[in-house]
Amino acid sequence: MSEFLPDLRQVRAFVAVADEGSFTLAAKRLCLTQSAISHSLKSLEDQLGCRLLDRQGKKTVPTPEGEIFIRRCRRALAELEHAERELDGLRRWGQARIRIGAPHSLCHFLLPTVLREFRDCFPRCEPMVEAGDTSWLISRLEEHALDLVIGLGNEGQPEDGRPLFSDEMTFIVSPAHPWADGQPITPESLAAMQFIVYTRSTQTHRLVEDWFEQKGIRLRAPMVLGDMEAIKEMTRIGLGVGIVAPWVARKEIADGRLVAVSMGELTVRRDWSVFTRVKRSFTLVEETFVGLCSMIGKDLARPVGWR
Repeated sequence: MSEFLPDLRQVRAFVAVADEGSFTLAAKRLCLTQSAISHSLKSLEDQLGCRLLDRQGKKTVPTPEGEIFIRRCRRALAELEHAERELDGLRRWGQARIRIGAPHSLCHFLLPTVLREFRDCFPRCEPMVEAGDTSWLISRLEEHALDLVIGLGNEGQPEDGRPLFSDEMTFIVSPAHPWADGQPITPESLAAMQFIVYTRSTQTHRLVEDWFEQKGIRLRAPMVLGDMEAIKEMTRIGLGVGIVAPWVARKEIADGRLVAVSMGELTVRRDWSVFTRVKRSFTLVEETFVGLCSMIGKDLARPVGWR
């Protein structure tokens, strides 16, 4: 058993049957006969000494042993597919696919500029972007569904994330708010203020909560929204004080619709990194993309007119 190394055709047959739930459909997917699929699976099960698939009604599903084995098989096939894409990209200089995961805010404010510059470097490369919270995107990365994830580092993330840029959160208020005219921010006013913050499940929300805890302030129940545009609009019409990264509201701050107010010497600092699967080096295409993210991200994170 310790010396067993399955044939690649057996692995592909097993994964295809598990995916399709049918020997017939798996045979069509791999352009093989059904008997060839059956023979490959029988040989694989004999070598492993256990059943990998069972019938449940009309559908074929993995056994508990099959569920364990298929996770390894998917990873192996994904790595082979990635190697094939890298070699193809080297042969045709830039014709490749890059699958990127990023939070919604970066998809809106950072990635459009990055991808425009990236396309100039690799016009035949096909970027695919998936938006979501960092922890969920990391799980997609581990499933080999993504190549790179841009996110905030925290416990549970891969240790070898490459730093990109850092930013600091700020208060945003309407021009009519007392803080916009320089009224001092006291612990009493912080405790009494209605704040508008981003989704609870995110790392950013946890960092904001930690900031109030370090200040020793009991945070009044905030208004929690999952959309940055909604946070800015609610703030603009005076429904509360938003807590955002300055680059999220750069345009509104510049034209006077919102005012940025510093959170003081104790700030909410966020460190953005790019993550990939452990023990995998970046391709030329990925290195270029990461470099653009770092350069444009640092420019984006420059402080804007705090009061």
